[in-house]
Amino acid sequence: MAEENKYYVTVSGSGLPEVDGLYVPSTEPPKISESGTQSSKGYWNDKMAWDRADRKSARNPALSYSNSYKAWRLCRLDGHLAYTIENEDALPDTSQTWDVYKKGVSPAPTIKVHESDPRLAPSVVFVLGGPGAGKGTMCELAANQLGWTHLSAGDLLRAERKAGGANADLIESYITEGKIVPVEITVGLIKKAMEEALSSTGRNSFLVDGFPRSLENWSGWQGVFGTAMAVPTMLFFECPLQVLEERIMGRAQFSGRSDDNVEAVRKRFNTYKTETMPIVDVFRALGSVVDVDSSKGRVEVWKDVKAALKGGSGVEKPLTERSELAGDNIYVTWEGDTTEYLCFLSQGVDGELYMISADGSFTETYGFNQDEDQWRFA
Repeated sequence: MAEENKYYVTVSGSGLPEVDGLYVPSTEPPKISESGTQSSKGYWNDKMAWDRADRKSARNPALSYSNSYKAWRLCRLDGHLAYTIENEDALPDTSQTWDVYKKGVSPAPTIKVHESDPRLAPSVVFVLGGPGAGKGTMCELAANQLGWTHLSAGDLLRAERKAGGANADLIESYITEGKIVPVEITVGLIKKAMEEALSSTGRNSFLVDGFPRSLENWSGWQGVFGTAMAVPTMLFFECPLQVLEERIMGRAQFSGRSDDNVEAVRKRFNTYKTETMPIVDVFRALGSVVDVDSSKGRVEVWKDVKAALKGGSGVEKPLTERSELAGDNIYVTWEGDTTEYLCFLSQGVDGELYMISADGSFTETYGFNQDEDQWRFA
């Protein structure tokens, strides 16, 4: 019985960019190949075979061996063969130059074979700062504009609390009191979210917002991910307490968060100073801190954040600036559309409060309707 195919292949630099990407062990069900050979999981024509990780190819396996031509072949998304290499080795020869086939475009790609899933070696940036410093806003912009995956420790905890379960009441009590939730809960949720994102999107660049908030958090992270993993960079958002309070109270009427009040903000700020600053000092001593003055305007802060994030999985999109932010990130959905849109509250020069989408696709007036006694779109 053949050994399990545990290899992964990355394709890059081809004249057809659609061919580039990650290829994973084929999961195609057994079938008879063009040469009459019975295939099996991860194999085609008795040699290892791979599907595209994004499953976009019309032909699977998308990278496989042909007994008829004694060659490895790579197809386009529509299934037509694009590149080939004459080689009978057990794996594609990464030192040999591939040839452009019938439906290919020069140049031929470079092939790299990995002994494990390259997505499991994530690039991680920790993001810290006081409550209301704008961490979530900038992380969501980085996700939208640069292709990073944003994981908010606070949002993960709130989602877990909302879902109920054994830890719901415990999480609620810690969040309401402005205390740090036990590390085993937080790190477990972050790890689960990273694994789900890796599996569903293939992206391995993560912004972990609001973590680590203490030396214990950092020890817990190392306990789960190991000390061999590179020390993440830390983006540290600096902002005076007075500005933080103004921002928190500005968003309190929209957020519905139990910790968006002056008393909780001051508790959180005190916790932040006593428990979080020591971990910032540890990372600073390691040369891993990038300071961001988040008291500045959104565009200026975004420029600093963008300069610090050299990874990411996407192509930068233009940032639409309408006016200074009055609140934090908010998600909205429209009737008949289940998509959640990231938006910002913005005070216009006319004094109206606007809801602006992060990608600039729409702007809606948002205000308090006295007849209905609620905030709503105009």
